[in-house]
Amino acid sequence: MSKSLNQKTIGKSVTIQGIGLHTGESVTLTFHSADPNYGIRFRRVDVQGKPILQADVAKVFSTNRGTTIREGNVQVSTVEHVLSALAGLSIDNVLIDINGPEVAILDGSARPFTDLFDEAGLVEQDQEREYYIVEETVSYKDEVTGTEIVALPSDKFEVTAMIDFNSPVLGKQYASLSDLNNYKKDIAAARTFVFLRELEHLYSQDLIKGGDLENALVIVDRLVSQEELDSLAKKLNKPKIKVEKEGVLNNTDLRYPNEPARHKLLDLIGDLSLVGKPIKGKIVATKPGHASNVAFARILKERFKVQRKLRGKPKYDPDSDPVLDIEAIMGMLPHRFPFLLVDKIMELTPTCVVGIKNITYQEHVFQGHFPNNPVFPGVMIVEALAQTGGILALSSVEKPSDWDTYFLKIENTKFKFKVIPGDTLILKMELLSPIR
Repeated sequence: MSKSLNQKTIGKSVTIQGIGLHTGESVTLTFHSADPNYGIRFRRVDVQGKPILQADVAKVFSTNRGTTIREGNVQVSTVEHVLSALAGLSIDNVLIDINGPEVAILDGSARPFTDLFDEAGLVEQDQEREYYIVEETVSYKDEVTGTEIVALPSDKFEVTAMIDFNSPVLGKQYASLSDLNNYKKDIAAARTFVFLRELEHLYSQDLIKGGDLENALVIVDRLVSQEELDSLAKKLNKPKIKVEKEGVLNNTDLRYPNEPARHKLLDLIGDLSLVGKPIKGKIVATKPGHASNVAFARILKERFKVQRKLRGKPKYDPDSDPVLDIEAIMGMLPHRFPFLLVDKIMELTPTCVVGIKNITYQEHVFQGHFPNNPVFPGVMIVEALAQTGGILALSSVEKPSDWDTYFLKIENTKFKFKVIPGDTLILKMELLSPIR
């Protein structure tokens, strides 16, 4: 697995101005460096108290033609492009001041943001990045839309996206990114796109007030009447539009042959950054969209929570040779049957020990705890841990058999599952302070 990298922030504060795609309002964003483990947060400087919103999937309020986060009654919408730029450049900690409810659309891509962060410079911080590591296949499917997203184990972040709008202009398109170092060159400049046939509906939903032929590709996959075009141009306060053939309405050169697919991949990276931690895994998405991206990010966030809780959990291979077998353990501990509760030691360092206790029906406690319902007592589990810790303590003295260890105190202990015959206890103890 590749070596962990340290967290990053930006070297100086930088500012950018633009128009919100849907609100049509002018907005200014100023990016500030932030301490390690701060994450990405937006500060609404136009709202009393300057509330701060964390870029986290738990804060997502809407995915209607963009991703919106909300805290209380304060929100920031269309966050996906700036989040994609930050994730694409592996920037972990930034505070974003914003004086409006929507991030500027700029040219419809993430490139203005990556250029801005290049101007600010990147600063490596003194703490390592914490990753969500995909350890097994994670799948999501929306039966209605046909969207499928899968995360597969990989020692780095990789992503592939396929789109299919059943359109004679777009057809099926694929895009992939196998190395984040290529994000700026291969993905950042891909612009958002919309179908001409969708514009009337979007306008009726009070959206795309800031839409312009300069900040989106408009795809024409069926000809419409000039009367419809005149009506639309009037509503959008745009010059008269003419469509003479199918294709891209603004008659612009595509930045990439598969620019729409690359933009969907750009959006996916931004939405998945809402997991809150960079991902080590391969993401494969078919027909992704904001709703499905966020739904999948929620799944990954829950997996990350479980992974973090179990981080450091030893992996036990019964076929591997122990560091200490039962004879060696009895040479260190004074305990004997029926109170010797460690069968073997699998790991032993100056600060950590991992022991094994196999629970069989022959344990003497099962005679009375309980008849016809054998449950290994919690106090015996704690004693097994204490004996394992005794091995750690005694490993630092010359003649372990000359010493006894005593269990003095325990705090904040909970038992979440019962232990029964046939179970194996994996007992891990870590030294938190020097042994006196």
